[in-house]
Amino acid sequence: MDGVAVLAVFAAFGGALALLAGVYGLRHVRRVQRTGVCVPALVMQAPGRGAEEPVRPRPLLQFVTDDERVMEVVCPVASTSRRPLIDGDRVLLHYDPADPRTVVVRDRERLGMERAFIAAGGTVLLLALVLLAAVAL
Repeated sequence: MDGVAVLAVFAAFGGALALLAGVYGLRHVRRVQRTGVCVPALVMQAPGRGAEEPVRPRPLLQFVTDDERVMEVVCPVASTSRRPLIDGDRVLLHYDPADPRTVVVRDRERLGMERAFIAAGGTVLLLALVLLAAVAL
């Protein structure tokens, strides 16, 4: 195998990996939204943060499950300057009843990132397969 074919194989592997990561992320979010329980959650900064330390990008979310358990999980999305998650705010989230640590924050799903992984991975995979076909001929 010459160098171009080896490069094409590695590119195909990377493209397939990115494609699968995007598909998995999209399916995961949609599954939790569809089958999960929607509850309000309290945004809390992580304990032990001093005044001189910067605000952590991912605060804790505290919510009560249907079976009255109080859960604290790290927020799956980071706070942004456009949409900050400030200590004491309330957000709606969906949690998986089978594993309440699996949460999706409503209106902050960031599905664009998963779609970008799918598009980029599919493009790289397709180009790598075309390159492999060209080398084979």
